[in-house]
Amino acid sequence: MTMHATNAATDSGTASGAGARLRLDPTRCSGHGLCAELLGEHVALDEWGYPIIADRAIPAQLLADARRAVTDCPALALRLDIAAREGAARL
Repeated sequence: MTMHATNAATDSGTASGAGARLRLDPTRCSGHGLCAELLGEHVALDEWGYPIIADRAIPAQLLADARRAVTDCPALALRLDIAAREGAARL
């Protein structure tokens, strides 16, 4: 059974971290699962242990956890895209 991330078009009641979104490079991912441990609100694991990233903005209160998931990923497979008013910055 394959799990799919849901697209939350509106995050009612939550302030987003400047439109920050977690992105995955599946060619780098080794399925360690650390991202799901650090940011379980936005990352689920499929039956093989590979992450499924939610397609919604990271709430401001979880932005520090998202940054830690990016920096602690053993395969360096995650990045954090932060939408700016003119263009986007990548962390």
